[in-house]
Amino acid sequence: MNIFIDNKSGAPIYDQIYSQIKAAIIGGELKEDEMLPSIRSLAKDLRISVVTTKRAYDELEREGFIYTVAAKGCFVAPKNLELLREESLRQIEQHMEKIFKIAAALRLSQEEIIEMFRNISEENL
Repeated sequence: MNIFIDNKSGAPIYDQIYSQIKAAIIGGELKEDEMLPSIRSLAKDLRISVVTTKRAYDELEREGFIYTVAAKGCFVAPKNLELLREESLRQIEQHMEKIFKIAAALRLSQEEIIEMFRNISEENL
């Protein structure tokens, strides 16, 4: 697993770690019950604070993407299909909000937006 920290992105470092690990879990790159790097070793590899790495892992655990076994480490949690569905729905909603803002700036009607969606849908079937 490769994690890249972009100091120019403006996103907090813990959030970059969290997002990349979460994406690897959702995308299947990290498998169920696979061990993650220890908090200390990941912090050392990325040359960041242990506190920052711990914050990312705590957030992943709070959301159910990883679990911790005392004295063993952190592991990828079994996939919760409902959790993954909710995450995907949230991403769709975010994209739809962006579409709405662009459409509003262009003064497109709801019917025009729906027609565009139908056309794209037909092309992909």
